[in-house]
Amino acid sequence: MKTSRRLTAVAVAGLLAALPACSESAGRGGGEAGARTGTQARTGAPTGADTGRTGAPGAVFRGGRPAAAGAGDPYFPRLGNGGYDVTHYALDLAYDPDSGRLDGTAEITAKATEHLSAFDLDLLGLKVLSATVDGNKAQVRHEGQEVTVQPRDHIKKGTAFRSVVRYAGTPESITHDNGWREGWLRTDKGAVAFGEPTGSMSWFPGNHHPSDKASYDITVTVPKGVQAISNGQLRARRTSGDRESFHWHQAEPMASYVATVAIGSYDIKTSRTRSGVPVVSAVDTTAGVDEDGAVLGRFPEIMEWAERRFGPYPFSAAGVIVDQAADVPYALETQTRPTIPADIFHTTNVVHELAHQWFGNSVTPRSWRDMWLNEGFATYAEWLWTEDHGGSTAQEHFDRNHAKAADDDEWDFPPAEPPTASDISRQPVYVRGAMVVHKIRQALGDDAFHSLVRGWTQRHRHRHASTADFTSYAEAATGRDLDPIWDSWLYGDGKPA
Repeated sequence: MKTSRRLTAVAVAGLLAALPACSESAGRGGGEAGARTGTQARTGAPTGADTGRTGAPGAVFRGGRPAAAGAGDPYFPRLGNGGYDVTHYALDLAYDPDSGRLDGTAEITAKATEHLSAFDLDLLGLKVLSATVDGNKAQVRHEGQEVTVQPRDHIKKGTAFRSVVRYAGTPESITHDNGWREGWLRTDKGAVAFGEPTGSMSWFPGNHHPSDKASYDITVTVPKGVQAISNGQLRARRTSGDRESFHWHQAEPMASYVATVAIGSYDIKTSRTRSGVPVVSAVDTTAGVDEDGAVLGRFPEIMEWAERRFGPYPFSAAGVIVDQAADVPYALETQTRPTIPADIFHTTNVVHELAHQWFGNSVTPRSWRDMWLNEGFATYAEWLWTEDHGGSTAQEHFDRNHAKAADDDEWDFPPAEPPTASDISRQPVYVRGAMVVHKIRQALGDDAFHSLVRGWTQRHRHRHASTADFTSYAEAATGRDLDPIWDSWLYGDGKPA
C-alpha cells in the first residue's frame, strides 16, 4: 500500500491461458481441482467423488465441534476463522452500477483441519440467502461479520468439502476514524474493491485472514458496455443479451485482502514482458492521466529491474489498474494487478506496488503484526529504484530519515511491534522498516544482501512468513549474528543511535 502523503496517516485500511491452480503449501491438496463456476456453483451440483466425508459407507460422522470464529490475529481477533483451510474460491458476481446491488454465489473448496460440526465465514453488510455443504442444505446464522454454517453431516478432520453460499445486497464500504474507506467502493460508472486489511468481507464470504491463501476464479456480470477487471488472467468474456460476463482466473495462491474487482469504463493496454508474462493494464477512461504513456510505458523496464533485484516474478500475470475512487488516497498491491488512484499514478507508486508482488503477495505475512515485511521491503524498493536510476542512493534516503528528530513519529514504535491495529500502516512500519533492510545491507555488503533477498523470496514463495521466520533465515543464510540490528532497529524503542 502507498499513499500520496508519504504514509503518515494511512488508514487501516482478451488474454486466454490454461494454467493449473496451485495450492498454498505442500500437502494442502489439489488447489482448484474440481473447482466450479456458473450453474454448478449456483446449484451446488457435485463434480466428483467426495472422498472421506463420512467414513464407512452408510455411516454418518457426528464427532465434530464448532470451529473458532476468528483466526487469532493479535490485532483482528475476529478476522478469519479456525477449523479449515480454503484451497479455492469460485465467485460468481452480478453487479448493477445504477442501483449498487450485488448478487453473488461463492463456492468455497476447503479442507478441514479439525473435526467440524460448524464453521464460520466472514461477511459484512450483505444478506445470506442460502448455503449448502457438499450439495446438502446447511443451516446458517449471520450475526455481524460472522456467518456460521452448520452442515447436515459433520466433517472429518483432513477431509475436503465444498460450501456454496448465495448472497445479495448493496455492499457497503468500511469507513475508518480518519474518514478513509476500504471494501466495496462505488464509482461514477461502477465500483472498485479494496481489501486491506478487512475490506474483502464486504463483497464475498470467506476466511479473510492473510494466513489462508487460495486460488480464485472470479466471474463478474455487468451491463453490456461496462468492463470488469480482476486478478490473474482473463479466461473468458461472454455476452448474453444486454449483459456481459468476465471470467478471471488467479492460479497462484492469493490472500483475500489483495483480491479485487474493478468495474467501469477502461482503456485496456496489453503486452508481454521479456520473460513472457502477459501484462494487462486498465486505465479509467475518465482519469485523464498518463495520456502519453510515460508511466505505463516504463512497466516492462520496472518488471525487469524488479526481477533482477528480487528474483523471478512469482505470478502468471501482471499489470495495473488506474481508477477513480473518492476518499481513497492510497494505492493497493492487489495481486498481479495493483490498483492505483488516478491522482497518485506515477512511477514511484508503480515500483512500490510491484515490489509487493514479491513482498506481501507471494511471501505473505503470517499475521498483521508482520506488516513491516511487506511495507519495509516495498519502501526500500523505492530507494533501490532511485539509486539504480540516477537519483538518491539508498544511503541518502536512510540518512535523511535518520536525521529526523527523536520525537518524530517515525520513531513512535518498533516496526515489528505496532502497538495497535491502527498502527500497522504508519511510518515506523514503512520507513523504519526500510531502514532495517538497509542496516542489513550495510552489515552484509551488496552481493550477500542481493543473494539474501532473492533467497528469501524463493524460500517462501507462495507461502507465509513471520518476522521470526525472516530473522532466523537471514542469520542462517548469511552465517552472521544480526542481533544488534534486530535489537536496535527492529524491536528497539525510540530512535536508534
